[in-house]
Amino acid sequence: MIVAVAGKGGAGKTTISATLTRLLARAGRRVVAIDADSNPNLAAALGVREQAATADWLPETLVSRKLTGPALVVPVDKILERYAVAGPDGVRLLLMGMPEHAEQGCLCGGHATVSALLSDLGADPEVVAVVDMEASPEHLSRGTARHADLLLLVAEPYFRSLESVRRQAVLAAELPIGRVEVVANKIRRPEDAEAIADFCDRHGLRMVGEVPWSDAVTVADGRATPLVDSTDLDGAAAVIEAVGRLSARMTPAVTA
Repeated sequence: MIVAVAGKGGAGKTTISATLTRLLARAGRRVVAIDADSNPNLAAALGVREQAATADWLPETLVSRKLTGPALVVPVDKILERYAVAGPDGVRLLLMGMPEHAEQGCLCGGHATVSALLSDLGADPEVVAVVDMEASPEHLSRGTARHADLLLLVAEPYFRSLESVRRQAVLAAELPIGRVEVVANKIRRPEDAEAIADFCDRHGLRMVGEVPWSDAVTVADGRATPLVDSTDLDGAAAVIEAVGRLSARMTPAVTA
């Protein structure tokens, strides 16, 4: 199963992606995390920042261009063996990579590589892939997320975040994505969740869960430690439990 996580910058995509990944792995699933953001931060949120600093990004040479779309030229198991960073709870992390130089040009090859990788990973029923997408709609305009079984759009309770979710949902509807659902994040009061639920009703979207606001998230980020390893912080448990409930509701086949 492929779960892609998207939304406006700063909405909490990486925190939710990393926490979801670690919880699924602790539940005994074979989880592959993919940082598909050209400004990568998933490694720190997973707890493999130092290991990822020296890891190789996924090279464009792993893919050939075909009329039916990009396809891997190397078995996916070999790619995991060669490029994956081993993390806590058995998680494996792959990195799309970032620009090495100014004026380098577009990252078309990186997106094509991730798209081809997701196609092959999705064919393995034993694997759950969690993909942390970038804030822009490029992963939709380029079709990078086309192989996702679930696109999870992270929404904060204010206009700009909701408008970003709406725009991405429109693009996602043009791709063969299995499900597009919304998670309400950084909820401080009941009215926040109600506002996002009303937004979803008006735009024909399903809200699959809500995650409370907690200073523990920013404190853990300041420490460069995963939220799931920061249970000493007040409020961390509430966020972790909310993501756990979200996982159970949005991927019943995965967590069964």
